[in-house]
Amino acid sequence: MSEKTFITHLQTLTDLVELYDAFLVDQFGVLLNGTGAYEYAPETLRRLSDTGKPVVLLSNSGKRSAENIQRLLSLGFSRSSFQTVLTSGEVAHSLLLKRALRFPRQETTVLVIGERPDALLDGLPFRVADTVDDVQLVLIAGSDPRHPHLDTYRHLLAPLAERGVDCLCTNPDTTRLTESGISFAPGAVAQLYEQMGGTVEWIGKPFPMMYEAASEQLGILDASRVLCIGDSPAHDIAGGQQAGFSTALVTGGIHAGETLVDIGRHCEQLGILPDHVLQRFAFAA
Repeated sequence: MSEKTFITHLQTLTDLVELYDAFLVDQFGVLLNGTGAYEYAPETLRRLSDTGKPVVLLSNSGKRSAENIQRLLSLGFSRSSFQTVLTSGEVAHSLLLKRALRFPRQETTVLVIGERPDALLDGLPFRVADTVDDVQLVLIAGSDPRHPHLDTYRHLLAPLAERGVDCLCTNPDTTRLTESGISFAPGAVAQLYEQMGGTVEWIGKPFPMMYEAASEQLGILDASRVLCIGDSPAHDIAGGQQAGFSTALVTGGIHAGETLVDIGRHCEQLGILPDHVLQRFAFAA
């Protein structure tokens, strides 16, 4: 695939909006970049919602829905332009509240990776561990800005992985957009924990529980009539396809600056073929 790619035709939302009954839209890399909102994104989301079809934002964010909604409003998005933001953090909280996961049901001491997610722990039988020796569960909900290098987490987590402490990752993204470019994301920390012998429970795209929650939110029976829009082949496209949804890959976001050949090669290596390809989340090129 050195000269050709299966990505040969870029479309816009104008081409797609009449083909589907509902839309699952990614946040980061589609609506938001590393510093704020893409300038065209608030208006595009409003126009999509004005079609009268359900629009749910489906996001790998370790934070709960309310926090994400508030951020979007502060960046100029209208609350009426989407039904809700269904985050991996929200889905994790719901599953933990229902005691649908395999973790201890009595009070559990946790080590939280990322900013302390008080909202995520709200109502759960968890308390933050006082020392590393007290840790019964590692919760990877974000990445700590004080630790910009992955090796920092290796030193912190290796003893816990060796001791067999379970890990819950509520944001499987392995890369993220920042002001200075692409950096590692919480999913990379969780992968490191697995490589050190630890066991990880994953909540978020591309894993099934995220899409089960999305289907319940939409209440639509024909999954093929739902379009998942995202910039990550390994998360948005793979997860959507596994759930039976249709998919549209946005070639900006984490793949901005790459050629269609390079993006196509990456998708081919993953064994993924999106149904549609968009240059950006917009009704015009």
